[in-house]
Amino acid sequence: MNPIPIRCYSPLDRLLIGFEHALTTVSAPAVAARPNPGDAEPQPALTDSERRHAAGLMRINHTGEVCAQALYDGQAALARTGDTRDYLQHAAAEETDHLAWCAERLCQLDSRPSLLNPLWYAGSFALGAVAAAVGDRVSLGFVIETERQVEAHLADHLARLPAADARSRAILAAMQADEVRHADNALARGGSALPAPIPRLMRAASALMKAVAYRL
Repeated sequence: MNPIPIRCYSPLDRLLIGFEHALTTVSAPAVAARPNPGDAEPQPALTDSERRHAAGLMRINHTGEVCAQALYDGQAALARTGDTRDYLQHAAAEETDHLAWCAERLCQLDSRPSLLNPLWYAGSFALGAVAAAVGDRVSLGFVIETERQVEAHLADHLARLPAADARSRAILAAMQADEVRHADNALARGGSALPAPIPRLMRAASALMKAVAYRL
């Protein structure tokens, strides 16, 4: 019996697969593999202003997860080694959980995702692909810096959520724990520190995204 051939994907193949995943990410509901951490908390009684504020914060976090999917997809498409690619794809799967959790919470808050998610995805995918093209150490360093900034951003949102909104808070706390682990794993795999201007530019781009996504 002839063995079943194993398909080896070229960088172009992986870019096309990433494009297909982009369409799925921005147009189809994400499906989580893990239970939503917020389900263990009661549905809070929020005023209209508290609900709008919580929805704005969760919309930012949903957009952040769209960007995370795009970054990992772009990095995985051009990763130099299969080991790095497998790590990035595993981390992306956990980010899919985050995406689904945030989408569910937005629905519960009678709100919607950002209208500009396709734009955020395209820009983040390109950024991830550029980082991967430089090399795996730089790509993993990009993961470290991204996740450290997201960790700080989530800590800020945990403090800014309405006091009664334990459901959103449980989701963000679980996401934060995953982001810390992703950064630690990328560091253990040899990720290198990024040159000084890049983290500042990343923070500036993130601030713009958050300001827009809160409303749109």
